[in-house]
Amino acid sequence: MLPGVYKAYRKDGTLYYRASITYQNKHISLGSYETEAEASHAYHHADQLLKSDLSIENAFFMTRYLPFEKIVSLCNFRDNHMYVATPVYLRRNYFSYYLSIQKELKFDIDDLFYYSNKTIMQRKGHLFVNDYGMQITILSRYGIKPHAVLGRDYDFANGDDTDLRYSNVIVINPYFGVTRQGEGPNYKYKTVLHIKGNHVVGIYSSQEKAAIAYNKAIDLAKDAGITKDYPKNYIESYSGEAYQKVYDSIKLRPKFLSYLQSIISD
Repeated sequence: MLPGVYKAYRKDGTLYYRASITYQNKHISLGSYETEAEASHAYHHADQLLKSDLSIENAFFMTRYLPFEKIVSLCNFRDNHMYVATPVYLRRNYFSYYLSIQKELKFDIDDLFYYSNKTIMQRKGHLFVNDYGMQITILSRYGIKPHAVLGRDYDFANGDDTDLRYSNVIVINPYFGVTRQGEGPNYKYKTVLHIKGNHVVGIYSSQEKAAIAYNKAIDLAKDAGITKDYPKNYIESYSGEAYQKVYDSIKLRPKFLSYLQSIISD
């Protein structure tokens, strides 16, 4: 067999070839190929890359026999002496995660362990990973709720939505059903509950009060016979006693209460 190439067999008995390389005492699998020649090309190109000083951007275009994810891993190992199976490249004080040759995400070093064994996927503009059998959105790590809207519920300080370092992610509305309105410093917070359409619960002076109003609206909706399982807001800054005091005193819009009463009457 050619250097770095090994025979392998599928479950149906058909032959294919695997390529691998050893670098700095680490054995690295390069992939599977239909022919011995293709596997050999992958080995030789990996060897050339590891011995070169090509930048990662130029390395992407040196061969068609290595997937771009493997090129990222090889360049990172060569330059930073750390092998990461996912397409991670260490920078100074942060790291890049390459979704494609054209799309580079930036993360804080604190997140390196998490993304070193997680594959980031993209669907309809949303980024997510599989974690313990569940699809977890990347933005949820910042406290951003599902279905949040860019510019309304969260934003990026430098305008770059690929820069996911914590200092760049601005959470505007951390609570379910709450939307900030007006201009600072005199913001108001509108609470909306969706029951066969959006219903305004009220407008409040703080996010916390608006979030508690949302929770109270959910409770009243359930009392009216609404069976939908709404997620509730957790107000971390409030003690149980403080939460209950606001909950008991918070007023909901009469039009919303009349709507709930009409459901009960029906």
